[in-house]
Amino acid sequence: MTSGIDQTSSPAEARAAIRAGGWTGITTGLCGGYVQANLAILPAALAGEFTDFCRANPRPLPLLEVTQAGVADQLRTAPGADLRTDLPRYRVYRHGVLDSEPTSIESLWRDDFVAFLLGCSFSAEEALRSAGVRLRHLETGAGVPMYRTSRRCEPAGRFHGPVVVSMRAIAEGQLERASAVTAELPFAHGAPLHAGDPAALGISDLAAPDWGEPMTVEPGEVPVFWACGVTPQAVLAEVRPEIAITHAPAHMFLTDLRVADLAP
Repeated sequence: MTSGIDQTSSPAEARAAIRAGGWTGITTGLCGGYVQANLAILPAALAGEFTDFCRANPRPLPLLEVTQAGVADQLRTAPGADLRTDLPRYRVYRHGVLDSEPTSIESLWRDDFVAFLLGCSFSAEEALRSAGVRLRHLETGAGVPMYRTSRRCEPAGRFHGPVVVSMRAIAEGQLERASAVTAELPFAHGAPLHAGDPAALGISDLAAPDWGEPMTVEPGEVPVFWACGVTPQAVLAEVRPEIAITHAPAHMFLTDLRVADLAP
């Protein structure tokens, strides 16, 4: 992985570097001010039910775009992009089990694949920093920890499963501000689902996230949990479709949408 892209890069520049193999790392902190997206790809036979599932669960699954079957490169949210090559890393699931983590899915693409782009909390991080909220993980380039919770999504068709959350350690004095800022960004999961005791979400050990990197909560900080776009990956483990492809956690798709244009 090279360091040729950063917070000041445009999404098009970042996608070009990713497509060329110049960036395979996490996308937290990249392309400040632009919307990042989670990815879920399913066979067309499941697409209608998954669309209903997203609409029934807008906090963990804020729907940004749905492609036509077999079309990976005619995106409203990122003209000129290609979903087969423009994410740093993917996850391929077969019958709900993780099979591989390629950096391209060109060889796996099928004419019946429908892709879903879902909002991501990374899109809110620049707004939080602009509001003066400290995000320690960005200072070190670390990813956020993500946890499977005891909360359940509203089922739709064949889709059901737990809500996944991402956690950021927020200073007690900045908690109200962080909640207010993110409440204005429903496309990035909106306000926190919970702040404080992780046991309220069924999380037994903050030091052992299901995805991402652990984050220590320092004195004077509160663990704050936002709904997370890794939720489909937890759902896939329960639903077990023949094949599904997602982004690797924290390796997002960089759209051309500006956060400021979507915020009220």
